[in-house]
Amino acid sequence: MAGGGYEEIDYRIEGNVAIVTIDRPEARNALTWTTYAELEDAVRTSGTGDRSEVRCLVITGNGTAFCSGDDVKQVMGGGDRPPVSVSGPRVPRLTPAADALLHTDLPIVAAVNGAAVGWGMELALMCDLRVASERAKFGELFVLRGLCTDVPGIGRLAAVVGREKAAELAFTGAIVDAEEAARIGLVGRVVPHDDLLPTALELAGRIAANPPLAVQAIKRGMRKALDPDWDDLGEWVSSTLGRLFLTEDHREGVKSFLEKRPARYTGR
Repeated sequence: MAGGGYEEIDYRIEGNVAIVTIDRPEARNALTWTTYAELEDAVRTSGTGDRSEVRCLVITGNGTAFCSGDDVKQVMGGGDRPPVSVSGPRVPRLTPAADALLHTDLPIVAAVNGAAVGWGMELALMCDLRVASERAKFGELFVLRGLCTDVPGIGRLAAVVGREKAAELAFTGAIVDAEEAARIGLVGRVVPHDDLLPTALELAGRIAANPPLAVQAIKRGMRKALDPDWDDLGEWVSSTLGRLFLTEDHREGVKSFLEKRPARYTGR
């Protein structure tokens, strides 16, 4: 399915709306370094150049999952590229994909078709509006891998669902279904599965029909009023993750997941 010049995502434009589909259904749309890079490029180039007609984005997944987070074997398990270095002179602030998603002025609608867990949950949080299929599930699973949540889980989740519920989700790694997600305000609406993409596209189309300069100004204003300093928070998260990636608990979290057994954490 992958198209638009990409290998692991599909990109197509309908009118003034770009539909970005994570396209690794065989891996439940887990993210590799390639997926991250393509997602960043899709967001950054929308609304510019030969994609200048794009005024709104819809992000969804192909198959049964929206996004199951990082590809554990590659991104967390020592693939081609190390996760984060804390020994160099400069700690990175935001991952490029997160930087693109958090700083674009284009509105983004998440069409959550299935599991949105780990970085899939972060991806949903970085969207402005979330429409969920009745089959959707959400979870901040980072703690179960011995890690802290990424930037949106710390900087935006509490603003969406309240501090207490955000703490519960982040500290426990609990998974909530679509009905509960709507109850706590994590998603704006839940629709029958077959109605998901049409509903998201109808919403995106209504946004795209409005004057783009005004819409983008509103988004910038909301970011200024409601969001933390993403670069500053990103630097802290990057540095913290860099240390946590080196712990025994992280290795045990990944190993137990791959071996499908309960983890035995030691605090080391």
